[in-house]
Amino acid sequence: MSEPDGIRINKFLASCGLGSRRKVESLIEERRVTINGNVVTGLGTRVGPGDSVKVDGKRVRGAEEVTLLFYKPKGFLCTREDTHDRRTIYDILPPKYRHLNYVGRLDKESEGLLLLTSDGFLAQTLTHPSHRIEKEYHVLLDKHLERETIEKFIEGVHTPEGVARAERVENLGGCWVSVVLQQGLKRQIRLMCAKFDHKVKRLVRVRIGQLVAPALKAGEFVELGADGLELLSKNPR
Repeated sequence: MSEPDGIRINKFLASCGLGSRRKVESLIEERRVTINGNVVTGLGTRVGPGDSVKVDGKRVRGAEEVTLLFYKPKGFLCTREDTHDRRTIYDILPPKYRHLNYVGRLDKESEGLLLLTSDGFLAQTLTHPSHRIEKEYHVLLDKHLERETIEKFIEGVHTPEGVARAERVENLGGCWVSVVLQQGLKRQIRLMCAKFDHKVKRLVRVRIGQLVAPALKAGEFVELGADGLELLSKNPR
């Protein structure tokens, strides 16, 4: 199994409620753990989606995963702690959800859809470049975006974070544009716009994969069921 796939066996076993990381490592060392019928001999072995993990011949499963679709308000950071005591998304969430990890951050001045999950497999699927999951943003600029600039966005723009490319860019009317990305470079859209002397006045993430925002207000969230999770890992046709 390649490095980006799955989670380490000791972390998986701990999530099954079998004890501390050290305790589950002793189960592996005693050769009491199998994956798909094969005895696990290394602590670096990884468990992937669909794998059958057994301890002493009995199948074990991780705790039920939780994924939230959250509307991040402007002015909040995507971080657990901030040394300058600024507001973070975890200040908004109820305590029972504060263990969840965010997937693909939005900068402080941006808003819109953000995922928080306990599902490591889902997080890897959404962030690993090989899966090419789309994210769509509606962006309000200080002036109209010209066709030649749109073409340059799609060809690629050199930024301090690397070559930034958009999959599609469309004028929505006035100074609003839709920008679809498959990359996840830091402050990507803002850097691309600044390269051509455009100022971003508002930036909203409106879609991840095929999943678009329900009627969420800033700071609100919903737990995703199986149907919503399936939409996340697919792009529109």
